[in-house]
Amino acid sequence: MDHNDSQHPHERMRSEKKTETRNSIIRLILVLLAIVLQVWWFYFLLEKLAGVSSYVDQMIRLLSIAFALYVYGQHTNSALKMPMIILILAYPIAGSIVFLAAGRKDSTRGARQRFQRIDNALIPRHPPKVKVLEKIRARDRGVGNIAGYLQTCCGFPVCDNSDVTYFDDPVPALKAQLEELEKAEKFIFMEYHAVEDKESFAPIHDVLKRKAAQGLDVRLFYDDIGSIGFVDKAFVKKMEADGIKTRVFNPLIPMIIAFMNNRDHRKITVIDGKVAFTGGYNLANEYFHVTSPYGFWKDTGVMIRGDAVPSFTTMFVEMWNVIHPDDEDDKYYDAFYPKVTYQARKEAGFVQPYCDSPLDDERVGENVYMDICDQAKNYCWFITPYLIITDEMSRTLTNAAKRGVDVRIITPGVPDKKLVYLTTRSYYPQLARAGVRIFEYTPGFCHAKMCVSDDVCATCGTINLDFRSLYHHFENGVFLAFDPAVLAIRNDFKTMFPQCREVTQKAKGRRSIPKRVFQCVLRLFASLE
Repeated sequence: MDHNDSQHPHERMRSEKKTETRNSIIRLILVLLAIVLQVWWFYFLLEKLAGVSSYVDQMIRLLSIAFALYVYGQHTNSALKMPMIILILAYPIAGSIVFLAAGRKDSTRGARQRFQRIDNALIPRHPPKVKVLEKIRARDRGVGNIAGYLQTCCGFPVCDNSDVTYFDDPVPALKAQLEELEKAEKFIFMEYHAVEDKESFAPIHDVLKRKAAQGLDVRLFYDDIGSIGFVDKAFVKKMEADGIKTRVFNPLIPMIIAFMNNRDHRKITVIDGKVAFTGGYNLANEYFHVTSPYGFWKDTGVMIRGDAVPSFTTMFVEMWNVIHPDDEDDKYYDAFYPKVTYQARKEAGFVQPYCDSPLDDERVGENVYMDICDQAKNYCWFITPYLIITDEMSRTLTNAAKRGVDVRIITPGVPDKKLVYLTTRSYYPQLARAGVRIFEYTPGFCHAKMCVSDDVCATCGTINLDFRSLYHHFENGVFLAFDPAVLAIRNDFKTMFPQCREVTQKAKGRRSIPKRVFQCVLRLFASLE
């Protein structure tokens, strides 16, 4: 008898999944080695040429100066520009290679054009809700202007006929998600940064398989890097065999391509155009407390019904159709936008989904956070797994604290990445000395990404307070105003603060020179990622 046949089914499943994960990690290592070899080869050739001819050496130095001036002239944050300029001028050959690989806007031109093409077809489906915008501005001009900004820069309207359910933990969120998946009649769209083919995903897979067999349009979309430690390429074949259309965002390849650095960090589920889910949690065991590698995993999410749902449909359809030019894309979109009659609760407020893209010059995620903080009169609270921010963001937070706003930030008490954790802590002193209160979540790792202010407005979504989320990833969120969910988020913060240790006073203390130098180096590399 074959050894596999003698194994218990669950043991065999675990064995197969371990093999899949091992294969994925091996693929990641091989790709990284291939990229390192390419970089070394280019560096070796240029060094040899520079050593042979003084003219080549001078040409490389002149080009490095030109590259540095090009970077300086870009309309982006100085925290991103200065490290690249320092690298180019300090190490002309190495810096020029990094610039040519990842520092040029035109290196992502093809992806930009594909996104523009699909956006031209989809965004007109979301005409501005002028009366709703006027209504929110009448209640609070500053909050209404944030909604106006999102309408202008994302193309998604603010809606007043939508209900929001807030989940302070992924477990009840998953339960509600499974209940809604069971009700699906036309289509199911799911887009996640990380999918792990284990216990937490099993009931989702079961529903998707059954719904696909019933003839529904069932689609699953995940990021290759985000899921590379969880699933293998065979996962796609497995899903496709079950009738679940599956695509992988930006598959890792052994070539130096700038777009490889841009990952899909969104978390979206849309069912029949009637209900949508989003938040910080992925579809992996650690998010649902099946495993606890970093203590208690704190995450949050929202369920949305009503007029705001089609915006999530567009976010999904956009990514599904643009990621690979050779895929067979949708030719007609009407089926994804059914006419849905919905009547929100009387107490419902304003709901506005939004997204952020690294392929344009509009830093939507960062701007929304800063605008909310700028508008705050009494308090503005944040929770983020990573705190690696620009000078502009830091100045916004500190200025609010200096004018008397209660500004607080919750970060993890148990880190998932030690170097990132050390980098996060390097930002504490400048914030704490200006009056920003810093809390660390002692039960474990807080993965939630939220902001709430003045019992008036809040955000919930996928956007961390770090460079990768704010500048390099595809992200999404929900802006909420005058909605009961805002108070639910505020109450969740009030529950978390007693579970945290406040490190504000400690952060104000003097740091040794070696520690400050080490933290500066960490921050330099963090902005170069």
